[in-house]
Amino acid sequence: MNRLLKHFKGDPVIWAMLTVLAVVSILVVYSATGTLAYSKYHGETFRFLLKQLFFVFSGIAIAYVVHLLDLRFYQKLSKLLVWFSIPLLLVTMAMGSNLNDAARWISIGGITFQSSDFAKVALIMYVAHMLAAHQNDIKEWTVYLKIIAVVGVICLIILPNNFSTAAMLGMVCVILMFIGRVSTKHILLTGVGAVVLFVVFVLIAQATGIQKHRIATWEKRYHTFVGDGKTKKPTKDDTFQADQSKIAVATGGVFGKGPGNSTQRNYLPHPYSDFIFAIIIEEYGLIGGFVILMIYLALLYRAGIIVKKTDKTFPAFLTMGLILLLVIQAMINMGVAVGVFPVTGQTLPFVSMGGSSIWMTGAVFGLIQSATRKIVDIKPAEKEKVEQSDAKPEKEPEEELVNE
Repeated sequence: MNRLLKHFKGDPVIWAMLTVLAVVSILVVYSATGTLAYSKYHGETFRFLLKQLFFVFSGIAIAYVVHLLDLRFYQKLSKLLVWFSIPLLLVTMAMGSNLNDAARWISIGGITFQSSDFAKVALIMYVAHMLAAHQNDIKEWTVYLKIIAVVGVICLIILPNNFSTAAMLGMVCVILMFIGRVSTKHILLTGVGAVVLFVVFVLIAQATGIQKHRIATWEKRYHTFVGDGKTKKPTKDDTFQADQSKIAVATGGVFGKGPGNSTQRNYLPHPYSDFIFAIIIEEYGLIGGFVILMIYLALLYRAGIIVKKTDKTFPAFLTMGLILLLVIQAMINMGVAVGVFPVTGQTLPFVSMGGSSIWMTGAVFGLIQSATRKIVDIKPAEKEKVEQSDAKPEKEPEEELVNE
């Protein structure tokens, strides 16, 4: 066992968190897909267990492979990935599979995935790289434009088909820029600009009829959630998902009904993805839900510890950006399940059923561990040597790369 663990570099606590999430995913998805199995596959529930086992273990394998490569490789690759993600998003918008009037999915080589999942990771890598490379002139207007132009383009492309993802990604990038010492004036300008662009987009969409169904969906979800009376009284169909999720949470109690004993999985449209947290609380109670919440919060706490341990800018920004992305997405998913946020369609990272989403989350964990492995693996004696070498005026290869 020890020989096996030696191959997993980086932060052992993060590996432990990934393992716990994997176990939870297998158990809850198997339970939540019972109704789907009976309606489509004549009760073959084992089919979904095997499918989820494959996705989870392949996701961990992806995390392992990704974390083996040197972080400088990903730093060099960041610009290429972000420029590749733009045409990928455009192709998805034009030719992607349509779900609820939103083209989010695209198939390449028989594999169907959300291109926005790839774009999220690519953009965070790009922003981390730019912040690291321009720390000496980060307050300059030209540097800010280089970062915000790419952030704005990608978020605007994602926006029509996936508002919550665009908003979440933009928020993470702004937080990362704030951490990266971008001028407060520029950050405030970003906020104002984002609001203006969104309003312009909505006005153009309403005037031209383009994306009118998506605009109507956003308005309906918002007014249904706040209950401001500006639209007709919400019907049971409008609030069905949210109501069933609240019932699952309320009936779960403190200790839950027990594994496999959920009843609301028979009524919720997506109990294995968007509303999986409601099923977790129903079966494992508030205690189970609290444990899941603390895992994601602990992940954010570990990010702070990791950043404190390194004096390298790119690993610090990349780790913080990717973990913020995971944690904020998890908070949105859990908030929707308990009625804090309107329905958005965000999955619970590495827990909800899925193939490409789990694979991409596995890649995110691998990138995080690639950034942390050099920090965590340094022994006290080696650390002293590293500190002495850092005191020399010569730049290390990684720092030279950062400043290119």
